[in-house]
Amino acid sequence: MHLITKDELHERKREFIEKIRNGAIFIYPTDTIYGVGCNALLDEPVKKIREWKQRTNPFSIIIPDTKWVEANCKIPTKGEWLKKLPGPYTLIYPLKKQVISKYASEKTIGIRIPKHWVSELIAEAGVPIITTSVNIKGEIPLFSLENIQPTLKAFLDFAIDVGKLKGKASQVIDCTTGETLRT
Repeated sequence: MHLITKDELHERKREFIEKIRNGAIFIYPTDTIYGVGCNALLDEPVKKIREWKQRTNPFSIIIPDTKWVEANCKIPTKGEWLKKLPGPYTLIYPLKKQVISKYASEKTIGIRIPKHWVSELIAEAGVPIITTSVNIKGEIPLFSLENIQPTLKAFLDFAIDVGKLKGKASQVIDCTTGETLRT
């Protein structure tokens, strides 16, 4: 695993964007907590994250822009929730068709656009990125990269270290019902 700073990332941005597009598994900061992810279109890296997380429910993704939602999701309302993005929200929408890895989700998808510079990196990569907290199901999420679990380090390609984050997990809203699932 290669630990990089924000400055190093920006100096070598093209290289890291290419790694992301090609399936690198990486840790990144957001406006809430650190996330672990990969290109959501590729089966193998998504499957590795799923196995490490010991998780069966659908993953969320960070999308390049809201046009991705309009093209790939059924928007049951007038899209009012989309106006909350970017921000600390995960919005759940039904997929129109299978456009991401089957290991991520098959029917619905949680989408995010963090209010954070990492969203610009993902927009430049032009692919949706798996976004899930850096913890095994039931454990405390990672707020600092000091304690990355060895089982995760084994298959991480890189991690972007910006120091300790003081956020909390995003608010999850089911946009088909308007119900808040997690605050």
